[in-house]
Amino acid sequence: MKRLIYTVLLFVSISTLSFSQEAVEKKSPPEGNALVGDYYGADVSKVSENKAIPVDKLESGLKDSKRIENVAVKGVVTDVCEKRGCWLTIKTEGGNPFFVKMKDYAFFVPTALKGKNVVLEGVAEKNITSVEELKHYAKDAKKPQSEIDAITAPKEEIRFVADGIKVVN
Repeated sequence: MKRLIYTVLLFVSISTLSFSQEAVEKKSPPEGNALVGDYYGADVSKVSENKAIPVDKLESGLKDSKRIENVAVKGVVTDVCEKRGCWLTIKTEGGNPFFVKMKDYAFFVPTALKGKNVVLEGVAEKNITSVEELKHYAKDAKKPQSEIDAITAPKEEIRFVADGIKVVN
């Protein structure tokens, strides 16, 4: 009986380590060309580009409120996390980058999304990002060390947590 219990425990331990190793090894962003009509995360195929608001209008809407839920925003992707595709930035008309994370890290995007027009659905909120977190994202974006070292103060910015992202024309 002891032998059976030890065998089962050994099997469970090996299985757990195997699955953990598999999760750790999956570090690169998904493959793909990010073609018009492709979507990532929740199915946003029903979201019309016409119903999505420009990022700059979202910025003005957040002056009155700290958080806006269930909003669709459109913009051009300027950067994608090269490590996993776990965040991206959107260009605003005012030139400020708009930072986007994926909800609960439930999905990632390919680096080919850079330069594409997208519609995002999710939650926008004002946020103060710590120096440590800003440096982390700068490292992920493979910024030069001098640029990373220049980050010395927290930054107030709009953060977007995307439920889904759709590539549009």
